[in-house]
Amino acid sequence: MFSLFDNINPIHFLYLLYGASFLFLGVSIAAKDMKESKLKLGESLWLLSSFGFLHGAHEWLDLGTWIEGKNLSYQQIFTAEAVSVCLLILSFVFLMYFGFSLINVIHEKSIQRYKTIITACLFLIWLLYLLHTGLPPISMQFLKRADIGARYTFGFIGSLLTAYGLIAYSGDVRPLSLSVSRRLKYTGATFLFYAFFSGVFSSHYTMPLVPVPIELLRGGAAILITYFICQALNIFDIETRRKIEQQARLLVQAEKLSSLGRLAAGIAHEINNPLTNASLGVQTLKHKLGSEGTSNDAVVRLSAIEKNIDRASLIAQELLQFSRPKESGFQPVNINDAIRSSLDLMQYKLSNIDVAQRLASIPDVMGDPVKLEQVFINILSNSVEAMPEGGKISIASLQNVDMIEVRITDTGCGISKENQPRVFEPFFTTKDIGSGTGLGLSMSYGIISQHHGFIELTSKPGEGTAVTIKIPAKERYEKDTYRG
Repeated sequence: MFSLFDNINPIHFLYLLYGASFLFLGVSIAAKDMKESKLKLGESLWLLSSFGFLHGAHEWLDLGTWIEGKNLSYQQIFTAEAVSVCLLILSFVFLMYFGFSLINVIHEKSIQRYKTIITACLFLIWLLYLLHTGLPPISMQFLKRADIGARYTFGFIGSLLTAYGLIAYSGDVRPLSLSVSRRLKYTGATFLFYAFFSGVFSSHYTMPLVPVPIELLRGGAAILITYFICQALNIFDIETRRKIEQQARLLVQAEKLSSLGRLAAGIAHEINNPLTNASLGVQTLKHKLGSEGTSNDAVVRLSAIEKNIDRASLIAQELLQFSRPKESGFQPVNINDAIRSSLDLMQYKLSNIDVAQRLASIPDVMGDPVKLEQVFINILSNSVEAMPEGGKISIASLQNVDMIEVRITDTGCGISKENQPRVFEPFFTTKDIGSGTGLGLSMSYGIISQHHGFIELTSKPGEGTAVTIKIPAKERYEKDTYRG
């Protein structure tokens, strides 16, 4: 029954397991749906997947050559070994580029030129190593030296870069999932050991301090790498779940705003007429009392009544504006112009505030410039009120694919975690009674929704608040409108 395995020794089982581990790594990554992910890790995992496929194929090709060596001609064995060496080099190049990709994300600077220079230097070192041997390129010994040279150069450096990249990137996903962050860190640590097991020690080597074949240590590292990466891939499921939860919250918010909008419209209509009549009556009384020479105290009291009527009327107007979203009259608008105009209008409030602008060259959006200015004024006003002793406001605009993003951050007192989900609710405010209506951010939410965009707020108590606005660029807006 077991005659099939008579010619297979334990080292062959190690190579079988070694290759299977990396092939499974490649399949696991390739089968994962990452199209809608915004994680930078998803953009570079295909490189790690390619490494898994190629390296696994290399190990199995070597295994097949060893098992069937007696039945193959020298030319067939040489061809198989040559293909195996090519797969090895290519797999390590993909691994090295995966490490470069992660490092590029971490440091947010392009290292494209360094990547090219390092690759060229490693290839030159590998080539000089081969030429130094003086072996003919058609010999098996030459292929063996090519294998060793590739491990010393591409394999060792690629594994080190990947180890550093994974360990450093683990901090970026920590807010999303602590367990995934740990798995990425463990993967990086395992790659560090793999750099020495695969990139320094040649095959069939037995370490003096650890009297086991190097293939066993490589296989163990491969299994751990595959295990940790497969667990870390859960980050995309977590991200998808967070998106669904956020969309559900936005839907509930939209329905709530719609219902409150209808209620607000009825209330505003019902109180506007009495307020108008009361205001006219107070003005008539003031004029009559003033002409009759009545005491100044009565006139002062009537002025106070008139001031409160005006405030109530202003709230009614805000309610009407909140309840009447209109999309008509949209025109091409440059977000940067709306930001600058808002800052000009807010100049008197920004006297003790340091305003930093990083406005990129961006395409227009379709919208209402007056309403967009109102959004920015509302957000800036909240930031100023959160920094009574002064502080800093940073405003940045950029283009992200077909969306225009504006990010406004301040160094104010921040918003508590329990209050953050409620900031866009109508009439919700953390200000003192009489200091605000709680409609500013609700109106801003409605205006951005009218522009087919999104508004998000993140805050840390004692550190400040960041508001991000995303509006589709003019071309995308026109495409969506045409499809609709």
